[in-house]
Amino acid sequence: MRDDDPSATRFTGAPAGLAQTRRALHGVAELIMAGPQYRTSGTIRLRVVAGGFATVSTPDLRVDGDVLVTETGDVLPLHGVTYAELAGAAGVEAGAPEGLYHDGSGAGPDQSVDVSADAAAYLAHCLAKGDIELRRLASAAGQEMAPVLWPEHFDLAITLDEVNYGVSLGDSAIDEPYAYVGPWRPREGDFWNMPFGAARPLAGLGEPGALAAFLQEGRRRAGHAS
Repeated sequence: MRDDDPSATRFTGAPAGLAQTRRALHGVAELIMAGPQYRTSGTIRLRVVAGGFATVSTPDLRVDGDVLVTETGDVLPLHGVTYAELAGAAGVEAGAPEGLYHDGSGAGPDQSVDVSADAAAYLAHCLAKGDIELRRLASAAGQEMAPVLWPEHFDLAITLDEVNYGVSLGDSAIDEPYAYVGPWRPREGDFWNMPFGAARPLAGLGEPGALAAFLQEGRRRAGHAS
């Protein structure tokens, strides 16, 4: 599912095991990547890369589909191990960032990691498309910024003029990948269909340009674009 331009491709039907894989990758993002990175480098930010996501600083770790690639180039399968075992093989200590937030993946070091290759590819496609469209939205607003994949809610986001724009891989509110617009101050109107603002499942934004149009409409309705 790797495309030269993910923004030009459509979302297909979600593969089997999507929710389980999302939860497992959320645990990897939080316990194996963001936690160790925070303890070593003082940041929890993650970034989108081809095939998945990666740290932005030391330790240099990258999820590529259903494997974790380490600083030394070792390729570790994301199934058949616990988070603690995976961390040990990657040369880090499993554990979420401490004292920064209250939500998270809910994963513990002794739990098993179980990632499906097809579901991981689908989620990577969602992130890649989100990364492209969020960068374009920021550029149209006169700002160049890299979207951040946050380990707390496992969502990719930028902030412009006190409005959050992003792509979530799914959570308790919407159990599938979705795009959202979240103004810091509530807005009124039928566009705003969630307590935090507006959200649309990515499966319903599959036509070319639909995700970009939703984000642009959210910016207009928030009062920051014509």
